Amino acid sequence: MIEEENTQRYERIQQLMQWKKYKEATNEAMSLIRETPEDPYAYALLGNIFLRMDQLDQALHWSQESLQRDPENELGWFVRVNAYYSQPNYKAAIEAIAEAQRIDPYEPHYFFLLANIYNKTKKYAESRELLLKALEISPENALYLANLSYNEALLLHFAESKQLSDKALRLDVESDLVYMYLAWSAERRNDYENYLLYLKNAIRLDPEDKQIREEYLEGLQKSYRFYRIMLMPGNLLKRMKTWQIIVSWIVLWILFRPFIIIFILLYGLTHLVTKLLVHVKVFGWKRRR
Repeated sequence: MIEEENTQRYERIQQLMQWKKYKEATNEAMSLIRETPEDPYAYALLGNIFLRMDQLDQALHWSQESLQRDPENELGWFVRVNAYYSQPNYKAAIEAIAEAQRIDPYEPHYFFLLANIYNKTKKYAESRELLLKALEISPENALYLANLSYNEALLLHFAESKQLSDKALRLDVESDLVYMYLAWSAERRNDYENYLLYLKNAIRLDPEDKQIREEYLEGLQKSYRFYRIMLMPGNLLKRMKTWQIIVSWIVLWILFRPFIIIFILLYGLTHLVTKLLVHVKVFGWKRRR
């Protein structure tokens, strides 16, 4: 009877989280912990609430409380992994993922997070393999497909990237995260029309998200062709290894120093002008009195 009652309370807390009623969910979880102080799932639930609120230190604290009571609690590890990833503390996240996958080897989200970490370190081929593993477990997951579309674009496989993008959209048109990954994918393919369209959909779905707002404003800047032209050398550098970038800059600086200086000045001016144009477009022209 007690187990059935607790299950109902777990479900209520999860429902409150889905409704983004985090204060009520927190109160319910704290009440459950007071009544069942040895229940590891209750602590993990509370950690998950704080994770959703982006209070990462609290999420880590309560996940640790859960794992002290049950070192193999799957939700406790899930919260811990995502908190480290969001900090971002990728070294700790990788270590936590290794343990979490030992306990729950069929959780596709861990492959997704590892793929993101590998992409950040330009290990695009390894990232692709991880995303394919995630899709073996969850083949209809639009977010994983969108991320694979981005990954294929990073590998310069533009046709495959576009096909995956279309498939992700057929599966889900109501996820701001899916649109974010598809926007990054479109930008890598130099498809700036869809890049801005996807960002518009992302901000429509979650206008309060800071990252989405910043990405959208940056997308508006890139809608100006002359700004995109100034970004072309930087986009080329992104595809190069660190040693190649260093060597290229040394050679260019020695041979074309005056042109490099002029380009840097033009880039700075272009960045400021387009940023001003975007500000006026979005917020209007405001004068101080």
